[in-house]
Amino acid sequence: MEATTSEYIEVRESGIHNLGVYAKKDIPKGARVIEYVGERITKAEADRRSEAHMSLADNDDSNGRVYIFELNKSHDIDGNVPWNTARYINHSCSPNCEAELIRGHIWIIAKKRIKHGEEISYNYGYGFDDYDKHPCNCGSKNCIGYILDKRHWPKLRKIMDR
Repeated sequence: MEATTSEYIEVRESGIHNLGVYAKKDIPKGARVIEYVGERITKAEADRRSEAHMSLADNDDSNGRVYIFELNKSHDIDGNVPWNTARYINHSCSPNCEAELIRGHIWIIAKKRIKHGEEISYNYGYGFDDYDKHPCNCGSKNCIGYILDKRHWPKLRKIMDR
């Protein structure tokens, strides 16, 4: 398969982690930046692959940890495929994009106007379980320190304040 492309983006080195995706021109608020694509797999297979990939990543942090995206109650998308350029988008605690499920497709949508040269990011929305295995390096002034869905931040702050 051919890599996903977008008129808006390019991949290059990132200060957040390894490679990142950057705006190659101004992106208007609400634009579909790129589709997150990959192999459609069952939840059971997603769990198996997540565990296997996490074990590998524990020994080599040069790659991302997990590229599995929830699609629906039965299936997920494993974006760890060469044709998924969106897999290079890094997490941020102050993201400029968000992921939206639109008619069975996962789109990365601009939450605000993104300037040429700005790194594209979204909140990965990880759950609270094993949050400590996912440190965040986004560097934003609002960084919570972990890749975690914002709804879990109050619970994390209580733990961190102890």
